[in-house]
Amino acid sequence: MDALGGMASSSFDTDTTAAGQDVDYDQWRHPPSYLNCCGLLIPVRRPSSRRTAKFRTMTALPANHRLTVGTNERLTIFLITDTSLVVDRSADALEKWPYIEVPISHVLWSELDGDTWEISVLARRAKSAALSLVHITGNVSEEQKDGVSVFTRLLMDLAYAGLPRQKRLKVLVNPSSGPGNAVSNYIKKVEPVFRAARCQVDVTHTTRRQHAYDLMKDLPLRDFDTIVTVSGDGLVHEVINGLAEHVETVKAMRMPLTPIPSGSGNGLALNLLGLQDGSDVSAAALNAIKGQPIHVDVFSITQGDKRILSFMSQAVGLFADLDLGTEHLRFLGSSRFVIGFLRGVLTMNPCPVKLSIKVAESDKDKMVQTMQTSRSGGRTRHDARSQLDSVDKSASDTDVAPDTPSSSHGPPSALPELQHSAPDAEGWITFEKPLSYVYGGKGPYVSRELMQFPVSLPDDGLIDVVAQELTTRMAMLQGMDGAEVGRQFWMDTQHYYKAYAYRIEPLSPNGLLSIDGEAYPFESFQVEVHQGLATLLSPYGHYQPGFEPRSKG
Repeated sequence: MDALGGMASSSFDTDTTAAGQDVDYDQWRHPPSYLNCCGLLIPVRRPSSRRTAKFRTMTALPANHRLTVGTNERLTIFLITDTSLVVDRSADALEKWPYIEVPISHVLWSELDGDTWEISVLARRAKSAALSLVHITGNVSEEQKDGVSVFTRLLMDLAYAGLPRQKRLKVLVNPSSGPGNAVSNYIKKVEPVFRAARCQVDVTHTTRRQHAYDLMKDLPLRDFDTIVTVSGDGLVHEVINGLAEHVETVKAMRMPLTPIPSGSGNGLALNLLGLQDGSDVSAAALNAIKGQPIHVDVFSITQGDKRILSFMSQAVGLFADLDLGTEHLRFLGSSRFVIGFLRGVLTMNPCPVKLSIKVAESDKDKMVQTMQTSRSGGRTRHDARSQLDSVDKSASDTDVAPDTPSSSHGPPSALPELQHSAPDAEGWITFEKPLSYVYGGKGPYVSRELMQFPVSLPDDGLIDVVAQELTTRMAMLQGMDGAEVGRQFWMDTQHYYKAYAYRIEPLSPNGLLSIDGEAYPFESFQVEVHQGLATLLSPYGHYQPGFEPRSKG
């Protein structure tokens, strides 16, 4: 018998809650078959090469990395490998989830409370399935407690290596976002994950436009570790602009922010988590708990004497029309954007603006090379790291002042000063061809159906600007093929720039301006980038979507 073996009275049940149901499994009801592992008879449901390999490595693991609870007839096996937690309860031929293997990072909590041992994890039933919250619980005897305690401490140390436990989360839920499922997502799927990880949560349901903006201006920074938005990208826009008006702007902008996708486009979540997990609210909740901070660029947009911040996109022409012109179709989710695009292709209205750009790069092949170098850990040619260092130094050197309200008459002076002059200065160009739309932004995805900025980098200090030349309906429809993986990037009529700044001047009063999906006056505006000013959370430390470019031919 293994030194950590258990008593006949021990059994472990699985409770799956993320799917909105509680399932209790009656353990070990049917006669098992056995695998002999170094004299230990281990019951197995269906011997497989994967599980057999796991068992063969048991004796190679350190003693505190392996644990058996129960007797031969009622045995549960726990293993900690280099990367995973394995829980095997496969003696029962009718067991619905007899074998669980999850990355260590998906372990939310483990605790021995009296005689009850519980492990909470996020697991997938299949490779392509969404994450489900799983509670594995059982009773342990006095003889087992020392071994279980050692295993639990090790598991928690590995699961939260370099990370704070029991994070303090400020959660903002927008009941009106997108198709209207934010409240349901939070109650049924997100809050149980936060509770399982023993997070301290302060929740506000927004009740009006600019509610989050007003809250963020006076957010008590000492009280929270992370801001979580359960909404679409519009609420993130409010949060960032509210933080920009905080009395301690630099510290406020260093507060990590992460989205739980509950809107129509969910572009930010897709960029941070990838296509598979970008719509998975449980994966996004895990990112709020365990994601690593990354600095990302934000943009200052000036219209007359007004200055606002943008974190994702600015659009005029076709893509502003399909975004703002389909608000009444929010219940359709991201499908409304496809409908809006098809309607825009049918009408083919030109975009009546003058576009001026201060260009850093216009060669698409070089942009791809730079992106690939960055993703492999290299430095980019436009990397102005000194700007990031100065921002971080300013944040760390500033004493935290008492929480006092800030002025509501514009961003405080702690925001970076604007650097770029009018577009008639040296280094600016004017785009001369008729336009269908202009799209500027940061982050590859703007929605699941469109990777508009496939070579975007989080903190290169540049704006990706797309100027779509007015072309035929057929060419625009063909551009939809592969748009979800950025294939339209190679269209000859899609002009792509890396820019320090750009300016739009309307040539007609009739038009729409969308900033981060929000409507703004269709008036002249200028955009420039502030490198690494905001902070997001990412499981990977970079944008997750990978652009796999095809040959232009």
